Amino acid sequence: MDRRIAKTREAILKAFVELLEEKKIEHITINEIADRANVNRGTIYLHYADKYDLLDQCIDSYLKQLYDTCMPAKDTTLFASDGPLLETFEYLERHAHIYETLLTRKGTHAFRGQMMAFIIRGVEEQVQTYGLPQGANREITVQFVAAAITGLVEWWIVNSMPYPPEEMVKQLVMLLEQHLPTVS
Repeated sequence: MDRRIAKTREAILKAFVELLEEKKIEHITINEIADRANVNRGTIYLHYADKYDLLDQCIDSYLKQLYDTCMPAKDTTLFASDGPLLETFEYLERHAHIYETLLTRKGTHAFRGQMMAFIIRGVEEQVQTYGLPQGANREITVQFVAAAITGLVEWWIVNSMPYPPEEMVKQLVMLLEQHLPTVS
């Protein structure tokens, strides 16, 4: 992608998230986004159909950044060790204002669902690679663990990260060890 296009999109996304911090999506106008991003209104429409398309692409973009930053090497899974988990929590700490906005603002509830889908994939990889404790139902275990992790991450971010990333990983690994093999 051309650098100018990437910079323009980055400015638009940044402006959009800033506006989401201030008001509900229903009250945000394309003109406000354009003014904040220092671009023409038409430029936004070159990249996005409307503010809801912008929201969808914003969610996709920030989830992709989270995924790209935090996924481990191909030979391990997300929960196989605490290294990728620590990288994830440190990344979220550095970008907390963005993820808090996307998790808590009205009209952005889709972000939580997509984040959960991302975590479900990581749990499923773990289960596929290492199996389950004897007697555990695969579908129930995956949903339980993914919902717990999603809720924990959301709680941590929304409550201004009351514990450092290292403590969050230590506690999460301890909890995961009860439900997924070889987490540590």
